[in-house]
Amino acid sequence: MIHPLAAAMSNQLQNTSSFNSETWNFQDVGNSSPVRTTDVQPVAVSPWDVALCVTGTLISCENAIVIAILFYTPTLRAPMFVLIGSLAVADLLAGLGLILNFILTYMLNTELVTLVAVGLLIAAFSASVLNILAITVDRYLSLYNALTYHTERTVTFTYVMVILIWLVCIALGLLPLLGWNCLRDESSCSVCRPVTKNNAVVLAVTFLFIFALMMQLYLQICKIAFRHAQQIAVQHHFMAISTTKGVSTLSAILCTFALCWMPFAMYSIVADSSYPIIYTYATVLPATCSSVINPIIYAFRNPDIQKSLWLACCGCVPSNISLRPRTSSDV
Repeated sequence: MIHPLAAAMSNQLQNTSSFNSETWNFQDVGNSSPVRTTDVQPVAVSPWDVALCVTGTLISCENAIVIAILFYTPTLRAPMFVLIGSLAVADLLAGLGLILNFILTYMLNTELVTLVAVGLLIAAFSASVLNILAITVDRYLSLYNALTYHTERTVTFTYVMVILIWLVCIALGLLPLLGWNCLRDESSCSVCRPVTKNNAVVLAVTFLFIFALMMQLYLQICKIAFRHAQQIAVQHHFMAISTTKGVSTLSAILCTFALCWMPFAMYSIVADSSYPIIYTYATVLPATCSSVINPIIYAFRNPDIQKSLWLACCGCVPSNISLRPRTSSDV
């Protein structure tokens, strides 16, 4: 599951580097006499925070393009595009949250701001992961119930699923503000302050469960695809190539998802706030990169979105873009 990212972690840096407007005493080595100074020390900006802010900017730009394409193209209203749009909104909020966290951490560092920033990141990244799961479920249903998939019931089911996802994620994002934080007990903090160790473990275990469910669904998708290929004897050679390509794509999707999120999920389970913060940053950055990759996997690879993007930018569609209608089962 998604966790509070740089918003919580970068607060720890403030313990070692912050604006110093008070008078400090230093011991002069030569004469052992106290030296008084009122110099203001500059804030040391962590390069990890800069990297997270840059990643957030890239995430925001990519997903803003996806949302704009879906909003201004009336033909892209099928259930799978609703889910892609919901995923893009979640990733956009995650990117904006990373940017906001960077700004607020070094300009307005208060308890309320910390809790709001962490809540936004929890909600956004949770919605991102759950929307990926919803897309996986949608692809499975489009193959398992191929004859009844394109019905009003499917559209209703999709909207209900999206609404439930966002209600759950908003509730998760509000938890830090409602008191589920470690600001009053630093010893109970997880690797992502101010999230408690217990809450971080619950989120991480939930993520592992979601990943296992995705693996099971994609395994079923592969089985159904191979069964379809065997049933169509006339197109056996074509279907074999297509199915092999689809399985390779599914494997790439799962591997990418695991590489991005698994290190941070496992680290959140075994570590706590006493561990060096460098390890937290090293696992968080790949997790945020998941939102950079999502638009490429789920949006920009789609021929319908590609056509809309080319029309918006150039007014034409390249001949190498497939004109075959895209379905949810395509990967």
